[in-house]
Amino acid sequence: MTIPAQCPFHARSLPGDGTPLSPSPQLAQWREEGALVPLDFQDGHEGLVATHYEAAIAVLQDPRFSMRPGRMPVGPGHAAHEGGAESAAVPLEAAGELDESGRRSDDLNLLNLDGEEHSKLRRAVTGRFSVRQARGREPWIRAMIAEQIAQLRAKGPVVDLWRDYAMPISARTHCHVIGIPDHHYPRFVELFVEESTAQQKYDFIRALLEERRETPGEDVITDLLDNPDLDRVEIEGLLRLLMGAGRDSVAYLIATASVALLTDPAQLAILRDDPEEIRAAVEEFMRVGAMFVTLFARTATEDVVVEGIPVAAGTSVAVSPVAANRDPGRWERPEEFDVTRDAFGHLGFGYGIHGCIGQQVARVEIREAITALLEAFPALTLVDAEQLTPQPFAHPVAVYEAGTVSVRLDGRG
Repeated sequence: MTIPAQCPFHARSLPGDGTPLSPSPQLAQWREEGALVPLDFQDGHEGLVATHYEAAIAVLQDPRFSMRPGRMPVGPGHAAHEGGAESAAVPLEAAGELDESGRRSDDLNLLNLDGEEHSKLRRAVTGRFSVRQARGREPWIRAMIAEQIAQLRAKGPVVDLWRDYAMPISARTHCHVIGIPDHHYPRFVELFVEESTAQQKYDFIRALLEERRETPGEDVITDLLDNPDLDRVEIEGLLRLLMGAGRDSVAYLIATASVALLTDPAQLAILRDDPEEIRAAVEEFMRVGAMFVTLFARTATEDVVVEGIPVAAGTSVAVSPVAANRDPGRWERPEEFDVTRDAFGHLGFGYGIHGCIGQQVARVEIREAITALLEAFPALTLVDAEQLTPQPFAHPVAVYEAGTVSVRLDGRG
């Protein structure tokens, strides 16, 4: 690996002393050191982490960086080790045997693919996640959120916004867009929100596909079944990824945005006085509260120069949205939370061909969830939030955990 001559620092692990709204100061220090700084990976590989906004963009949009071999960075409490097993770019789940068809589907995970192979699978599902589709789903999402508000009232006065509000909104929308019927919602939660094996997930997907052949709809599953370019293994692999990915991120943002507002009375007052500011605020929530400390690492397939820094072929680069989103070279007053800021261009949804497929729907969910919450509970107050103190990362790729967000709906106590 080639390290710039002016950088005398040795490789190191990701810091664990940060929180979603107050990242570790180590990230800012690394950003001052350079656009790319050394980072240890779990298999003993010495790679880099991109901390500058422009360097992050360069890596994420350059086809010479591949998603394989799927290396994970060393985080707090983990040591790099030679010959260590590389973590697959799939959600963590319970151990268990996987049949041959499932193993083939896992190999087709979008998070592991590059080039035309990736483009083919992504094209098969992007239509249901367009801006137009997201706008068309607004009435359904708004009505569903109203139901969740009613359930909060019934459960109050103290509730957990993460478990009682953000998670159901995200999971129900996920099912609606993908095409999972309401009567399968409890089983979906058991398998994809709680813990299960990969084989249990595939068994659910296969049974669901058979059912949906007889009952098509305006959803992802129907589109996949109607796509002549996809075989059964490809469809199953896509659905496993879509059912497991993105849902936690949306729920996390709803919870974290709530914490950000309830700990900043001035910003909360802006949204209460002018609810139309919520559209800009969603982008700012994504900028200051990004979930991913690092995205899945990319590995250079040939020698590359990024922002004047040579990166040798075979070197893995982990892009840090948390660091890039607070780069003073891109944002004025980057450490300040300002719901009126034009924060568009943040990396909270990733960037490039592996950027979040569902980001347009996610924006609607976050916007409607926060708007409804503030409108329904004018005296809403924060009791406690686990995310205000450092927690272990929720995944080896290094993502923040939302944690319990305890609030009083009536403002008393």
